[in-house]
Amino acid sequence: MTASPTYGELTDKGASTNIAWHEASVGRDDRSQQRGHRSAILWFTGLSGSGKSTLANAVNAALFERGLATYVLDGDNIRHGLCKDLGFSDADREENIRRIGEVAKLFLDAGVIVLTAFVSPFRADRDKARDLVEDGDFLEVFCAADLEVCESRDPKGLYAKARAGQIKEFTGISSPYEAPETPELKIDTGKQDLAYSVELVIKALQERGVIPAA
Repeated sequence: MTASPTYGELTDKGASTNIAWHEASVGRDDRSQQRGHRSAILWFTGLSGSGKSTLANAVNAALFERGLATYVLDGDNIRHGLCKDLGFSDADREENIRRIGEVAKLFLDAGVIVLTAFVSPFRADRDKARDLVEDGDFLEVFCAADLEVCESRDPKGLYAKARAGQIKEFTGISSPYEAPETPELKIDTGKQDLAYSVELVIKALQERGVIPAA
């Protein structure tokens, strides 16, 4: 994990100079005690069409029904605002995930179970997001549907456009996807149904003490 800044000490971060870290009056542990569950980052990764957003939103709904504090950060939604200045070059993909990692960390500190649904194709970028937080706070969920399955779904028609050369640097076709080597959870979203996949994620959260058993 990246070392925490010292309270009140002036420092420089990138282009920002003479800034200091300010401690909040209400901390993460306070929120966890009030809400009865820990916060965590659930990082859903996989090819386009692998079911990341579908699964993340289904898990989000299941957790919400239990009265837990949750939020979904979806790849397309983020690019409507926070990351609308970024394209899909390797450098822009890296910056996209860097920003998401920082936002997810803020949600973690706010006591929220935050679910991110991004292709996040590069292993190093996902590892950097993981390194922002303490061990046990980051759960990588690999939506491991095969390319053939994802392409057969093609919900946005993106694979067809990529095959036709209309979309450059498309993950799985003209840009690589680096699958997680040791994710906390690997789900074959091409074969397992949605309800069962949700159960697997809920079980993983319970086993790690993020949420209480039902």
